[in-house]
Amino acid sequence: MSIQRRITNSDLLTVSYVGTQAHRLLASLSSNPGNPALCLSLHDPAAVLPGTPTCGPGGENNIYSPVTGPQILGTRAPFGGVILPSGTPVTPFANNAYFITIANSAYNSAQVNWRHTSGRAQLLLGYTYSKAIDDSSGYGEQINPVNSRLSRGLSAFNTHNFVVSYSYRLPFDKLGGPARLTKGWEISGITRFSTGLPVTLVETDDQSLLGTSFGGPITLPVDTMNFNGGSVGITDPRKSAGRFYFNPAAFSQAVLGSEGTANRRFFHGPGVNDWDMALLKDTRLTERIDLQFRAEFFNIFNHTQFGQPSGIANSFALDPTSGLNIPTGSFGQVNSAAPPRIGQLGLKLNF
Repeated sequence: MSIQRRITNSDLLTVSYVGTQAHRLLASLSSNPGNPALCLSLHDPAAVLPGTPTCGPGGENNIYSPVTGPQILGTRAPFGGVILPSGTPVTPFANNAYFITIANSAYNSAQVNWRHTSGRAQLLLGYTYSKAIDDSSGYGEQINPVNSRLSRGLSAFNTHNFVVSYSYRLPFDKLGGPARLTKGWEISGITRFSTGLPVTLVETDDQSLLGTSFGGPITLPVDTMNFNGGSVGITDPRKSAGRFYFNPAAFSQAVLGSEGTANRRFFHGPGVNDWDMALLKDTRLTERIDLQFRAEFFNIFNHTQFGQPSGIANSFALDPTSGLNIPTGSFGQVNSAAPPRIGQLGLKLNF
């Protein structure tokens, strides 16, 4: 739904609401997850025969010998272990996600567009305030096999955008002099401010005991860590020792046998502050031939555009202050950036 209004002869304003919903989208779902309750019942060494393995993270395909009954051929279902004709027990089926049309998404946005056109100046301003949510931002991203609502959160591509494109024909032609020297000068540019992409949070140590790693095109599991509440502690990586964008201590290791409390995506990474500008000179050589000189600069103010911080927790260590196991390593760190200022010169012959 849009409302469009001409403010002056040179200005046109458009205000819009844009929304979409999508259902039965393609996603990945584990066909053979582990049973956390069964694994926890075999976690205590007293629950199994002496010298036999206990169940824990990554143990969904092990064979267990409980003291109270027959062997348990892995904790996965519905495709568990089997006993071969020779009497040998095996667990032939690991995790295997399949494609299924159960994903949903929703998008709502307010969009403002202002166009200004005058004799020498052209300006187009666009601002989009939006929110996109889904439970799988692509067919390779697995949905939680126990409770699909735990996977619902910000879409991987959700951003707010403010973009201005502009051009201005410089009035050098009013100074007099040779037309080929003074006419055809123009500056133009595109300026963009936007939020970063949402940070995807993943805990890879299988604390959930579901064993959903390596289930499809995206090999990450569905597990997340605990969010300790409050703020995630976003900081400027320039001012943070170790280039941290958010505070790892805002998260902690999930309780064994359960999913973490953190949403898969609920806050954004570093934003974009980018100015691309160009200086142009069009020179008419003949009636049919035009020569254009271009001096172009990308990220002209050389503002650092940080890459995404890592949201993957591979390891944990005890934090003496909180008494919780918090992520270590590169979790929360920014380790990449877009290119710095780039300039280029060019000539274009139009005929």
